[in-house]
Amino acid sequence: MKKQLMSWLLVLTGLFALPALAATDPYLLVDQVAQRTFDRLEQEQGKISANPEHLRTIVREEMLPAVDVRFSAFRVIGSQLNKTTAEQRERFVEAFSDYLVVTYADALAAYKQQTVNIGKGAVGPEDKLATVPVTVLEPNKPEIRLEFKLRKNGRTGEWKVFDMIAEGISLLSAKQSELSGLIRQKGIDAVSRQLRELTSKPVTPLDTAQ
Repeated sequence: MKKQLMSWLLVLTGLFALPALAATDPYLLVDQVAQRTFDRLEQEQGKISANPEHLRTIVREEMLPAVDVRFSAFRVIGSQLNKTTAEQRERFVEAFSDYLVVTYADALAAYKQQTVNIGKGAVGPEDKLATVPVTVLEPNKPEIRLEFKLRKNGRTGEWKVFDMIAEGISLLSAKQSELSGLIRQKGIDAVSRQLRELTSKPVTPLDTAQ
């Protein structure tokens, strides 16, 4: 499961900083930036070997602006959302964002020259949700089939990733199950603190974090 999670997250970290055209086309967004991110991982292996924390820089620069962190964080809070203040929600979004950075950086630490094939498709002007199929390829390993879920911002028209699904498993749903229960039990402030504590840990490849 951890091996698969690494691959899912590794692809997700490729989604960011595209030209305006790509930002309004979910298929083009995934296709262009996945290639750019894998190129950067390959080109910066020297920096990464010298300082694994450089992976967090890559994640912040190459992923977060294309992920709808606030939407995902609010989905994780779930039914407790109306029981929180605006300040509490902002702290949780910030902590959740940092948590994603660490999680994705750990995944990137296991990079081994994976490549991806991006599915083709098109969306209409009225479409608000899109699913982009992706196949992860690694030498001498079974291929992994994924689906990226994206939503369009009603004001800007930009598409952003909010979830991944692999073998019927939703990463967002998994995080909801993991964190929403803790929020109910301990409160959102306690969970925000817990997430911040996790961000202080060094980058650790998932393959070695058994």
